[in-house]
Amino acid sequence: MKKLIITGASGFLGWNIANSAKDIWDVYGIVFSHVIKIPGVKIIEADLRNTEELKELFKKISPHGVIHTAAITNPNYCELNEKETKKINVDVPLHMASLCGEYNIPFAFTSTDLVFDGLHAPYREEDTPSPVSIYGEQKISAEEGIKQIYPDVAICRMPLIFGIPGPAASSFIQPMIKDMKEGRPLNLFTDEFRTPVSGSSAAEGLLLALEHVKGLIHLGGIERISRYDMGILLKDILGFSNVRLVPKLQRDIIMAAQRPKDVSLDSSKARKLGFKPYNISDELKKIKKELLVES
Repeated sequence: MKKLIITGASGFLGWNIANSAKDIWDVYGIVFSHVIKIPGVKIIEADLRNTEELKELFKKISPHGVIHTAAITNPNYCELNEKETKKINVDVPLHMASLCGEYNIPFAFTSTDLVFDGLHAPYREEDTPSPVSIYGEQKISAEEGIKQIYPDVAICRMPLIFGIPGPAASSFIQPMIKDMKEGRPLNLFTDEFRTPVSGSSAAEGLLLALEHVKGLIHLGGIERISRYDMGILLKDILGFSNVRLVPKLQRDIIMAAQRPKDVSLDSSKARKLGFKPYNISDELKKIKKELLVES
């Protein structure tokens, strides 16, 4: 069985990929701050910022493919800690690309819909990036640097991702469900739009891209939705009848990082390759029981 390295395996996306890939790949999950166990996956502790340690890992494993999800993804934290976050969000992916080039193996890098300014959605792969936050700028720097180092890379721009939480990380819906369970009102934007996918769909898209894509690919969902409307869906599907959802505009809440209004992705290119995300309502209904237990 071919060997696959997944960085950030303790993160929500990495955990989903590891669980989806372990039946078809010999999976090596790289973790750093959170050591977890995933049945059927070899977990390795490593600091990806240590270039010599990373070289030794490649030499020891001799991988046939790499999916790089490890990143600091909180835009507000990146805005306030640019120097620190650049090391993991830009420097590490470039070194990873260099090693994948040396081994001549498939490499999928996870970028973000936040490389766009939110003014001209839906965004295709051909559209010019124009990030409004440090996090978005870092991802563009990584994209551009990787392409120069290893042109055969699959650069996968990801949307918001939701689903059942992993042992060390959860998705953006878990805090919403927790507030609903505890009867707290939820302040949710009505003017911020994304194209979310489930963790399992995101994993399937990345595994598809790893083997079939060279260059940019968007792996967004089939529905454009606001956080407020996502809250309504969650409330109705999970059966929280007395929850109060408070509609807010982006300008109502000041945060360190600017947020684009609409970074919906046009993912028709990926769907032509066989990427088949389901609609949000069906995905939530499918995992309803687990969401109520785990959140």
